[in-house]
Amino acid sequence: MNLFDEIRSLVLDSLDALERDGVLPQGLERRAVSVEPPRDPAHGDMATNAAMVLAKPAKMKPRDIAEALAALLVADPRIDTAEVAGPGFLNLRLAAGQWQGLVTGILKAGDTYGRSTLGTGKRVNVEYVSANPTGPMHVGHTRGAVFGDALASLLAFAGYDVTREYYINDGGAQVDVLARSVYLRYLEAFGQEVAFPDGTYPGDYLIAVGQALKDKVGDAYLDKGEDVWLDAVRSFATEAMMDLIRADLAALGVTMDNFYSEKALYGTGKIEAALATLSAKGLIYEGVLEPPKGKTPEDWEPREQTLFKSTAHGDDVDRPVKKSDGSWTYFAPDIAYHYDKVSRGFDALVDVFGADHGGYVKRMKAAVSALSDGKVPLDVKLIQLVKLTQNGEPVKMSKRAGTFVTLRDVVDQVGADVTRFVMLTRKNDAPLEFDFDKVLEQSKDNPVFYVQYAHARVCSVLRKAVEMGVDVSDANLAQQDLSVLTDPAELAVIRKLAEWPRLVEIAASGSEPHRVAFYLYDLASEFHALWNRGNDNPALRFLQDDPQATAAKIVLPRAVAVVISTGLGILGVTPVEEMR
Repeated sequence: MNLFDEIRSLVLDSLDALERDGVLPQGLERRAVSVEPPRDPAHGDMATNAAMVLAKPAKMKPRDIAEALAALLVADPRIDTAEVAGPGFLNLRLAAGQWQGLVTGILKAGDTYGRSTLGTGKRVNVEYVSANPTGPMHVGHTRGAVFGDALASLLAFAGYDVTREYYINDGGAQVDVLARSVYLRYLEAFGQEVAFPDGTYPGDYLIAVGQALKDKVGDAYLDKGEDVWLDAVRSFATEAMMDLIRADLAALGVTMDNFYSEKALYGTGKIEAALATLSAKGLIYEGVLEPPKGKTPEDWEPREQTLFKSTAHGDDVDRPVKKSDGSWTYFAPDIAYHYDKVSRGFDALVDVFGADHGGYVKRMKAAVSALSDGKVPLDVKLIQLVKLTQNGEPVKMSKRAGTFVTLRDVVDQVGADVTRFVMLTRKNDAPLEFDFDKVLEQSKDNPVFYVQYAHARVCSVLRKAVEMGVDVSDANLAQQDLSVLTDPAELAVIRKLAEWPRLVEIAASGSEPHRVAFYLYDLASEFHALWNRGNDNPALRFLQDDPQATAAKIVLPRAVAVVISTGLGILGVTPVEEMR
């Protein structure tokens, strides 16, 4: 139920009629014709650019097209007025019954209102978090986890078949460092004094892991060389860290569909198979790269290497996949991992990376383009940094982690719902300030409070209506006569509700879940404004002296609660029924 789509269909049908009548030439391209909210609500309920986009191909003045179109549209009972503005924009006002019917429709649709078929069931892999399994997740991972999870939910709501995936970076040297750090904690568990060399992980979170290793193997690794214990401790430590990470994700309300191990790519022929696929396309060769301008990256060597011709797929330079000593670069397993995604039949891929991976985007897109022959798009979303403050000062590092503020530090202090909503109050590629004081403030300046307060107010109204003897079931409310909803403040709320299906498709098309948070704040603002108008005008109050009048009045706030609850569900936030 998308009122904007419905009116756009009416506009397209009217254009068909104009073509049949010879007013417009046949076969005009219509894809650019849109129906949107006007920039200024005073101009109308909706606006269409039909005359503007068709004027040039029709070889007509836009105003002439707009006037002919307006004459047809105004004859439809759904349209109250159709006014030509400026050079040819067409502003529409809908009949009151359209707005009232929308409110009833929302109650009938429930949490399916706004659900879209935009994705047409296409399979999308959303990979996010993918933190190194060397310790607890920090606040930067938190933002990426929230963004990725909300994006996955948004895409699913818009009709895509979504797989949430975590790529475990357990194939690199950092996991050996983890094993050595755990071994030091293992020695501590036996009462030995140890020193943590630079580059190891001294955080307290490994104390329990060292003790668990002692409980499992006893003194088997005491006074033994790495050749005896490194492989076993690496596996033990990695699994312990993944248990910790899974617990952190659960605390944030994030559940993955799949965990994919980088280590599983080594020694299995998967890296070789992926590169063989590229080689068969003439994209792997032996060569020497020119030294790049500016800072020299770690993977550049002034000697012959095995290179991927990524410039053939939009990259700036070709990229090494094998070093001169025969070992793989870090790019090679990433190619193999994405080849595996393509081979699993996904129609589109989304990678959520930290901002420090910006230089990695072009090469990864080039690899996926080459592996899929351009058939599988890769969308890389970079997550900017989070600045934590409290009492006007930067938040200090976590004692437990030793070097950073953890996800648990944030969630334990403000809760998962507040954390998730606030992390989505900025676009992913914009820096975000997380002020521990403001996010718990009960004011309009705190968006999560403002939205939750709107939902709680509706729940309060419904509870009081029940006390009056009103049947507040959606089935009963959907049968009420809503002709009383005519005040501009009421219509402003309904117009905002009408934008929800359109907003879902815009947000999903751009992979921008923050738009949902913005929309919910705007909807809450319109609702609170209506509530405040009721303080001065008794006719606008939801609770009337007469139960029947109350039943009609509470339909609108109930529809608001439906949309807020649905939107918060996409963001992974639980709507509250009472503010405490």
